[in-house]
Formats: sequence, C-alpha cells, structure tokens
Amino acid sequence: MGRRVALGTALAGIGVLPSVAQAPVRLLALGDSLTAGFGLPPGEGFVPQLEAALRAAGRQVQVLNAGVSGDTTAGGLARLDWALADRPQAAIVALGGNDGLRALPPAQSRASLAAILDRLAARDIPVLLAGMLAPPNLGAEYGREFAAVFAELAASRPQVVFYPFFLEGVAGDPALNQPDGIHPNRRGVAEMVRRILPAVERLLDRVPPPG
Repeated sequence: MGRRVALGTALAGIGVLPSVAQAPVRLLALGDSLTAGFGLPPGEGFVPQLEAALRAAGRQVQVLNAGVSGDTTAGGLARLDWALADRPQAAIVALGGNDGLRALPPAQSRASLAAILDRLAARDIPVLLAGMLAPPNLGAEYGREFAAVFAELAASRPQVVFYPFFLEGVAGDPALNQPDGIHPNRRGVAEMVRRILPAVERLLDRVPPPG
C-alpha cells in the first residue's frame, strides 16, 4: 500500500496521472418543433442527434432541448429566462419557422430575435443564429423581407455565428421529411446535423475555458 501511494505521488508530481474530467459544456437549443423533435421517437430528434455528433467529434457537450412545438420568435423570447435557468454556456437560436407559416410581420420577428440575442449577449453567452425561409406561397417580397431579418441581425452582431438556413439540404425533399412535408424525418435530421455541425463547433470554440 505504501509503495502505491509513493508511486502515485511521484507520477502526480511529473504530471502523469490523468486530470479530473471536466463537466460537459451546456449548449442551449432554443427553437420550435424542428428543435423539439416533433413526430420522431426519442433519440432521433435534432437535440440527441446533434449531441451524439458532437461527442463523436470529441466534444463533451450536453445539448439542452428548449424546443417547443408551435412556438414563434415572440414565444421564444417569453420563455428565455426559463431556459436560461439551466445556465447554458452557449446557445443555438433556431426560431422563425412558425412566424413564416403564420405570415407574421417580419419587423415583429426581428424585434423578438433582436431581444433574444441582446439578452444572451448581456450574459456573455456565445450564440449561433439559424436562419429560416418563408413559405413560397407568401410571395417573393415577403420572402425577401423575412430572410433579411436573420441576415441583417447577424451582420449587425459580428460576435454571432450565422447559419443562413436551418433546413438547408432538407426542405422540399420528400425522402428527408415526414408525410406533412414540413418536419424532417430521422434521415432529414441527420442531414441537418451534418451540415450545421461545423458552425456549431465554431460556436463551441468561443466558450471560455473553465476556471
């Protein structure tokens, strides 16, 4: 026993013993049904698939599911303080799809998103803003104004990591969506995660080290 203690002390002195494992980074995913995993079995939604991909990439991350089906940007703002109770160290903001489906005024969506981003910035929480596109049946002018909300908010906040379209490579592809044509299936979510992963890793690189 004495020899083991002596050996352990010697190894610790030269830095051979492993350090205590660090707690995983808490990453908040604030969104709607696309984040919540609507229509999918447990383990197949965006949050669990993203967490698995990050861990496979060597990132110790816990992704916190703050997705609420049907939520708008205003709804996300209203429950932001509740979501922040989990003390996230970084955040993905993926709201706006329901604003577009309801043809809400883009200025209203902009105000809600700006307030969310400002509140997160005030807490020094790095943010990834995921953009969204409006349904084409609402017309080209509305579509341009709606898409501009996300691009202009990101441009005015250089500290924000911007991912222009949350459903990039998935929207409109029947093979990657559930029968409703709106919500991704398991394969669609996997494609979303594959595409957004580099941006999420850039976000995580902005999280200050512990201590």
